[in-house]
Amino acid sequence: MTSVAFHVDQLYSPAPGGVGTYVRNLLPALVRQDPSVDVRPFHARFDTSPSAADEGLLREFAPVELPAAIRWLYPRWNLTARPGLPASLAGGDLVHAASAVAVPPASGGQKLVVTVHDLAFLAVPSFFPRQWRQVYRTGLRATLRRADAIVTPSRATAEDLLSRTKVDPSRVHVIPLAAALPEAHGDPAEALARLKIPRPYILSVGTLEPRKNLVRLVRAYRRVATTGVPHALVLAGAIGWHQQALLREIALAGPGDIVLTGRVTSADIDALYRLADVFVYPAIYEGFGLPVLEAMARGVPTVCSNTTSLPEVAGDAALGVYPGSIREIASGIQRVLDDPALATRLRDAGRARAERFGWDETARLTLQVYEKALGR
Repeated sequence: MTSVAFHVDQLYSPAPGGVGTYVRNLLPALVRQDPSVDVRPFHARFDTSPSAADEGLLREFAPVELPAAIRWLYPRWNLTARPGLPASLAGGDLVHAASAVAVPPASGGQKLVVTVHDLAFLAVPSFFPRQWRQVYRTGLRATLRRADAIVTPSRATAEDLLSRTKVDPSRVHVIPLAAALPEAHGDPAEALARLKIPRPYILSVGTLEPRKNLVRLVRAYRRVATTGVPHALVLAGAIGWHQQALLREIALAGPGDIVLTGRVTSADIDALYRLADVFVYPAIYEGFGLPVLEAMARGVPTVCSNTTSLPEVAGDAALGVYPGSIREIASGIQRVLDDPALATRLRDAGRARAERFGWDETARLTLQVYEKALGR
């Protein structure tokens, strides 16, 4: 039996994002793949609580709460590998840091696995607060120094890691993620009415932050709106850092209708996908791009960036556009709206593409990494 101390702090964040999706789906999938594995989640002390759904999941695993908050723990873990984890965690086989933002210490005899989701803080540093850039930097250094195995969600992130550091390639393992949607149920129109979403609409999903390139998306949408299309633009997701530029852009007078939903439940996001005419994701940098996979799984014709990890996730099942070009983003949206045959092809290809990814496969490959790290 393998015992794994698994760091789950992201589930307590007000904007859990892709790392939160990774944690909440990988934990149960590990146990499904190998019921003998002993997963022991742990987290720092938080004043906030996880969502009701995450709280239910964590209750099944009886997580350990550490007696300190992240502002105290993270710098010390990353710089000094102290303080150590409590005995209930330090006695296991392995520690898995679900993100390189914080690298908990493995005790003598334990192995350490760290998931590096992306290196955006190095590729586009201006998109991150200075203090978080420093935390990410020290976390990456700790990962390179101490991890027995490093997991990345895409070849693009692995190649970025290899090109920017001197890490031994044998320590790096690419394990793709998967769509994480609830089963479709009920009438999605009811959720739209509650959220005051007008139809028809173009959808983008994700935390509202500079890396998602939403200012350019708003400008591209307004170009499309001048052609007389009736679609609104719906931006679904929690407000992230440095959102002022986006809010200023939205406040400018212009054609069309732009709706911000704020943080929404997974069931509401499912409803938004199901009734969207186009999904657009023009992110500047992505380590994987879960929303693209989720939109394709729901059969939404998708337009996404043709850079970083997104081409390997979307393949030929989405329309790729250069994220630095407002004209290209607008043209991609317009093409899908104007060409029913293209929209149908993207719907069918997207569903087929999404079926190639699954959390059970993510868990299976992760367990293989554990075994390799443990020398079994």
